[in-house]
Amino acid sequence: MPTELESPKPTEWQTPPPLVIIVIFIAIFMYSFAAIFIKLSEQDVGPNATVFNRFWIATICLGFWRWMEVLRLRLSFDEMASSKNYTTKELGLLLLGATLAELSQLAWAWSLTETGVANANLLHNFTPVFTAFGGWLLLGHYFGLRFVFGLTLAIVGAITIGLEDWQVGTDNLVGDSLALLSAFFYAMSVLVIEQLRTKFSATGILLWSCLLRSCLTFPLVLLAEDRLFPSSLQGWLAVISLAVLCQVLASMILVHQLKTYSSGFISLFLLLEPIFTAILGWIIFGEQLSFLNWLAFLVVLLGIYLAQSNQGPKKS
Repeated sequence: MPTELESPKPTEWQTPPPLVIIVIFIAIFMYSFAAIFIKLSEQDVGPNATVFNRFWIATICLGFWRWMEVLRLRLSFDEMASSKNYTTKELGLLLLGATLAELSQLAWAWSLTETGVANANLLHNFTPVFTAFGGWLLLGHYFGLRFVFGLTLAIVGAITIGLEDWQVGTDNLVGDSLALLSAFFYAMSVLVIEQLRTKFSATGILLWSCLLRSCLTFPLVLLAEDRLFPSSLQGWLAVISLAVLCQVLASMILVHQLKTYSSGFISLFLLLEPIFTAILGWIIFGEQLSFLNWLAFLVVLLGIYLAQSNQGPKKS
């Protein structure tokens, strides 16, 4: 008989081991290279082609990884683990997660055409708020007061990072709304992935997500752009690095942790991404960082420290 998805379990507060925190930091650091690789790739191909190449390359890598996992399970004679039956509900959630992630990507790309990069980045940083609230409302997650205070402090710091370039005006309303919507869609996709982790492996979730998103992006490339693949070595290195480092390795670490820790807790660390990206931009492209930027970095780190020191939540 197919196994139904488990109902949401209550959470308990338990201090994450230092190794878990370090691994998550490494994953976010790798993920922060995405903006650099995208910027380099778009010197050769358009944004939709960059996304398409990111996902089909990641699909091949994850397909090979998944094949190795299945082979290992078969060699260990673990028939229960290597041959699972999936329900229509589970497969529907898998499709929903990929669709939500793709909608987030499209809303984000569209927002950049309607508002400034600073506005879009600032509003996209509300992802942890939507994730934590959705986890509390839909999955029964509980967050202590210190976690809520730390999350609030970290978001204030993340907002401050882009505050100097913030543009206020009715002309930005559509773009700002789309950026906020992209944060909502991304948060919902993370909540769906957390549910899927009760049955699917991290590799399986990412494999099907990347495959579906490749199929969804392909028509957009044909309609909107005149080049499908990079034509230079730099372009290929950029999209391959984007796929392997950001979409496979970094995402694998974060999705793997959703088996143990709540989506609200994991999404909290996404606020590190603008810090790492800003520092990389400073080192690689010579982009200036003000005293307010550095102060905001410290506020984000303090907020994350307070939130994670409130132990969790870890799923029992």
